[in-house]
Amino acid sequence: MPPFDDGFAADFETLLRWRRDVRHFAPTPIAEADMQDLLTLASLAPSVGHSQPWRWVRLRSPGLREELAAHVDAENARAAQRYEGQERETLYRSLKLHGIAEAPEVLAVFCDEETQTGHGLGVGTMPEMRRYSCVAAIQTLWLAACLRGIGLGWVSILDPQVVRRMLDVPRHWSLIAVLCLGYPAQPSDTPELERRGWQGREPLTDRILER
Repeated sequence: MPPFDDGFAADFETLLRWRRDVRHFAPTPIAEADMQDLLTLASLAPSVGHSQPWRWVRLRSPGLREELAAHVDAENARAAQRYEGQERETLYRSLKLHGIAEAPEVLAVFCDEETQTGHGLGVGTMPEMRRYSCVAAIQTLWLAACLRGIGLGWVSILDPQVVRRMLDVPRHWSLIAVLCLGYPAQPSDTPELERRGWQGREPLTDRILER
């Protein structure tokens, strides 16, 4: 392993602190070379049995974009109902929870649950490891994007089966994420949900156990 000096370590910590879930995007397009670089770097993520189960679907069709945005908006309206009558209802309804309509790039990330790559190593008792591998690839993509000043937003208020059918992918592909990518309109080192008063960062000590 090559040596990583203190300067690199400090820069890496800065990268982690500035990695945000972005919902507000500038109209500046992402160069195709940068998109290819990001996907190449994401493919360096670890995967169970070296199975590389991630499948990237780039939404290039405006019609599909509109259909997906409408679906997420409908699911968001349905999700808002759980806060009706609560103190958080107004705040929830004011949050911008996706940038599908304006993000320069939208990716749907699927896991190929039947991939033969990796020859089944490591998934006999934990088949969900394939999905975790896809999440590792997404995190790698996220950091690589942030390094280039590109923001990423993970959209989760949706019905995975509806999206799978909408994008016409194989039935054995499981949706892991819908990702919006673009240059942030308002870069910040503080999560938007924290800035808006939805949820602050809790002490790490509350999340560490010893046995």
